Formats: sequence, C-alpha cells, structure tokens
Amino acid sequence: MPGVIAMTGATGFAGRPAVNELLARGHSLRVLARDPSRAGLPAAVQVVPGDLGSTDALRSLAAGADVMVHLAGSISAVRRADYFRVNEAGAAAVAEAARDAGVRRFIHISSLAAREPGLSDYGASKQAGEEAVKRAGLKMPVLIIRPPAVYGPGDRATLPLLKSLISNPAVIPSSRQSRFSLIHVHDLARLIADAAENQITGLAELSDGTPGGYAWSDLIRISSEVEGRAIRPVFLPRGFVQMVALAADGVARLTGKPGMVSRSKVGELYHPDWISAPGPLSLSDPITFARGFPETLKWYRDAGWLPRAAGADTSRPKPRSEAPP
Repeated sequence: MPGVIAMTGATGFAGRPAVNELLARGHSLRVLARDPSRAGLPAAVQVVPGDLGSTDALRSLAAGADVMVHLAGSISAVRRADYFRVNEAGAAAVAEAARDAGVRRFIHISSLAAREPGLSDYGASKQAGEEAVKRAGLKMPVLIIRPPAVYGPGDRATLPLLKSLISNPAVIPSSRQSRFSLIHVHDLARLIADAAENQITGLAELSDGTPGGYAWSDLIRISSEVEGRAIRPVFLPRGFVQMVALAADGVARLTGKPGMVSRSKVGELYHPDWISAPGPLSLSDPITFARGFPETLKWYRDAGWLPRAAGADTSRPKPRSEAPP
C-alpha cells in the first residue's frame, strides 16, 4: 500500500468522492486547495494552500509523496488559451513537481475528449495535457485515465441534461445516432483508488461496462421508467445549436464567464462515437445508468436543484434493469 498520496482537484465534483474512497481504504492524503479554510475536506486530509500556478505549493504537495493523482482541470472557459493554461501548463507543472520530488507513481486524469482533439478547445487542451505529462521526463510508472461523461450527485455540469431527461419533451442538443459511454462519479472514485494501488501503466479509457455504450433512446427509456410516464425526445438541429452557441460566446466574452454551450463544444455534442474502449481498469459491480440515474435524480430533488415529480414518491425508486436490452 502506498504511503502518502498527493492529489490535485480534491475539492471538485470528482475529487471529493475520490478523497473519501482513498481515506476509506486507509491511505494518507495530501491535497492542493486554493483556500484551505473553504475546502471542506475531512480533518484527516493534509491541505497545501495554492493552485496549479504556484511552484512552491506544488513542491510542498509532491515532497515525500509516493503517488501523485492529478485530477484538477478546466471543463469550461471563455478563451482557448484558458483551457490550455490549466489543462496543459497545469499538468506539466504538476508532473515536473512530481518528477523533481521523486514521486514513485503518477496518475493523470484526462478525458475521453482527448481522443478527438480537433472537435473542441477542451479536447485539444486535454490531449495537450497528456503530451505535457509525457514530455516531463517522469522516471516512474505513469497511467493516463480517460473518463467518459461523468455524472452523479452534486454535479452542476450534468444538471441541465438530467433536467431535460425528465422533461416532456426532452430537448437534446445532439444527434439521434450518437452513442456514448458513461460513468458514475463514485465508480470513477473507486477506479482512481484502484489505480493508486496497482502498477497499471499506459492509457486507460473508462466506462460503466455497458457493451457498446448508450444511445439517447436508452436514456429516454430509463428516464421514462423512473418517472412512470412516456417521455418524448426532440433532437435539436446542429445548425440551430451553433447559432445559440454563437450568441452564448458573445455573452461569455462580455461577462467573462463561460456559458453552458459554446461553438467549441458543439463538435463534441454531435460527435457520433464517444464509446470507451475496453481497458485494464474496470469494476466487477459498476453502477450502470439504470441504477445511477434514479439515485442521482433523488439527490437533485432532495437538494432542491430539481422539482419533485408531481404525485410521485421519488424517495424509493422501483428496481430497474441494470442495462439496456
């Protein structure tokens, strides 16, 4: 079992479950956080104040660590350069700090979007981050992990999608023919912990193990079952979404805040194949969407992020099939 595990991105949506999983397995954790007083992490976690741009903080984070897990990243930005500053330069800085400190294993959490860097600024920056890690000259086992779309309790990024799936009609900015893999955030946490404990190297794409991934029709069917009513999907034409994205980009430039959709993201939304390749990291009991969706939906409703279903008891969802037929 490794001694100290150092981690970036511990206070994010995927980071908090990963912290809890690693602590539950008995690991010692040291994490990077901009403001330790607001990190809200368990008392057992050692918090190093700083960010990816702080060389001294990264040195303190890496000093004496056995494993470095680089989970921090930017999923939305106003400008292309903003993605690269975090996802490429930030990855390089963490890898170099780990190298200089003699860390024995490096785990880089990338994204399936890195497989198609020509589709979006985000995907291009994630691929650039992978290359930056490789260029850092790490003299240690390195594993690059590419998760697909991650969902689960507490995520505001996928909230609009889940809200659409329980609406009628379900308005979907994508192609009817698209297929994709998914992974629940708690499964991602378990796989990150597994990676910290084993010696797998190279590149690993993740999924919930559903063969062939999902089609939108699968998600609509599961949502209809959970809600107890037929939900009808409406797929938005790509040209319409591009026009909306153009307007959203203009607002983002004026406000300095990225919107929910951008011209750069449209390519990702309409790409037909986001199915993860089978790899060395998998779980024997993964949380498929049929199981994870009602649990996530209940969390959102209990938190007040989504309205409760009219006349429905969402506290105890009925058991559903684990995978599409």
